[in-house]
Amino acid sequence: MDERSQSHATWDCKYHVVFASKYRTKRLYGDLRRELGDLLHRLALQKDCRIEEGHLMPDHVHMLISIPPKYSVSHIVGFLKGKTALYVANKYARKRRYKGYHFGARGYFVSTSGYDEQVVRRYIRNQEKVDKASDSADLFNRSY
Repeated sequence: MDERSQSHATWDCKYHVVFASKYRTKRLYGDLRRELGDLLHRLALQKDCRIEEGHLMPDHVHMLISIPPKYSVSHIVGFLKGKTALYVANKYARKRRYKGYHFGARGYFVSTSGYDEQVVRRYIRNQEKVDKASDSADLFNRSY
């Protein structure tokens, strides 16, 4: 258990968070993918959060993030999504035809990780392998 503390609390609050790009388009690739990884880590540190594990897929982001109890999960996810949208719009808007500051989809998925943290870490690491396997599946050859 990796406990952290504030002035009056000791805590270990970790969440598995997933959010997607607008219309689930494959936008996270190349230089943008590398830059967003660093940007998300820096933004998390601004709010005393720590991204324990993360993976940027071409159309969505998985992360295991440690959030202090003084912040709500929705506040942190909104902060991360909003600041990354501003960054992408300011840096890549003309190159990739982004319209306004709408980079991410409206919603997100979150679950508490609790003591099954290793399972969540393994899932995040293997997400790309599973995604590639499902993309290469033949729709006309039923194997079920």
